Amino acid sequence: MKIYNVSQIREWDQHTILNEPISSLSLMERAAAKCFDWLMANGYRSRSFTIFCGPGNNGGDGLVIARLLLESSHAVKVYVFETDGNGTEDFDANLGKYNALDGQLLFINADTNLQLDDSDVVIDAIFGSGLSRQPAGIFAETIDKINKSGSEVISIDLPSGMFADQSSVSNFRINAIHTLTFQASKLAFMMSENEASTGTVQILNIGLAKDFEPVTRFETIDHQLASALYKKRSSSGHKGTYGHSLIIAGSYGKMGAALLSTRACLRGGSGLVTAHVPLCGYEIMQVAAPEAMTEVDQNEKYISRINGGLDKFSAIAVGPGIGQEQATLRSVREVIGDFDKPMVVDADALNLLSETQELLARLPALSIITPHPKEFERLFGKTANDFERVELARDKAREFNIIIVLKGHHTLVATSKGSWFNTTGNAGMATGGTGDSLTGIITALLAQKYPPADAARLGVYLHGLAGDLAAEQIGEEALIASDLVEYLGKAFLTLKK
Repeated sequence: MKIYNVSQIREWDQHTILNEPISSLSLMERAAAKCFDWLMANGYRSRSFTIFCGPGNNGGDGLVIARLLLESSHAVKVYVFETDGNGTEDFDANLGKYNALDGQLLFINADTNLQLDDSDVVIDAIFGSGLSRQPAGIFAETIDKINKSGSEVISIDLPSGMFADQSSVSNFRINAIHTLTFQASKLAFMMSENEASTGTVQILNIGLAKDFEPVTRFETIDHQLASALYKKRSSSGHKGTYGHSLIIAGSYGKMGAALLSTRACLRGGSGLVTAHVPLCGYEIMQVAAPEAMTEVDQNEKYISRINGGLDKFSAIAVGPGIGQEQATLRSVREVIGDFDKPMVVDADALNLLSETQELLARLPALSIITPHPKEFERLFGKTANDFERVELARDKAREFNIIIVLKGHHTLVATSKGSWFNTTGNAGMATGGTGDSLTGIITALLAQKYPPADAARLGVYLHGLAGDLAAEQIGEEALIASDLVEYLGKAFLTLKK
């Protein structure tokens, strides 16, 4: 799914109005009706509602929702703001329709002593995506009172006070449990800094024109895209058909990272997998991953030297649990210099690269690095917020001709040609070792000759989906990284439906 900015969404609305054709008032009615239908289908029937309406079209949406609730015998109370300016034409039209039903209407000004009943459902229709500056005055005060009320809050389009296309961490903004947005996702929903305010995002199809296809900077990785990327295996294939992966991982006390990445690579479909580990990891790998071949380092406790002949491998991953010894750094440098295909760089290898920046420029073209936010910061520097971090990732992907998998709430895959946010995954995956399993999955896909960008996008989707399937069975709290490997097969099966 494409992610549109505010101006593009407005263009989409206008394109629909002109070409369907439909009036803007009727389109507002359609959008609000979808919100009403969602409320009735999701446990809000027969509840009482307090609806806050700003003077713009977001407020107009709120007034239509209020009218539909009133017409279906719900208890409704509407607040509108006394401001110096008038409302939009569609807002005024819907205010008149609401007043014609003799619904309860209250005005908010600087002297209003707002009292909220925490048993009411609060509908936030104050600003939506039309916000252009930080809320202030009675708007900021009202947002603050709503948040402190303890009420269940549902935002329409976007939580009020939140910008759609830039950071709003310093704003007064609504903290919603649900956000009902229209037709497509928004960039703000992809940012971890906004998760507490958006709650669960519901994308409602309001029938905007299907022939509107502007160029966008961001897309999501969803089931449709993942299924399109997936390549069915040939019935005549053999283990050589699906590549030979090398996983360079592990050190004394961190052999779990090597094991997780190796087992994920096996489950990810690599025809052959070799794990290069320190001598202390030999028995562990042989017993716990018998399907993999084990190549031991000359050093007992850490990686110190990689044997030659790297050209026999289809894909290489380096980093999980390797530590940061100087001998390990030399080994990483040799691998980067000797391997000419895209490789996967993760964890401790990224920390080593951050200390030796010229290695970034020496990575084979289209190599995939998989930092979490702190590793990203060590590599490329601090940013003030999530939006800046995303832009920096896009810039660095172009600068170094690499693919950056920036792990997070919605993991970003940034390439020189585009950027995608993942839509799978859950809070149960915030546990040690999940990044190691992702490294193994992406490496397996690279070995199977998926183009690097496809391997990264499909890899993060499958990784998150395996986590979702595991959480459904055992719960988020009990989820551990090994579960992702065990549920990876089921994740693949969903792509074939």
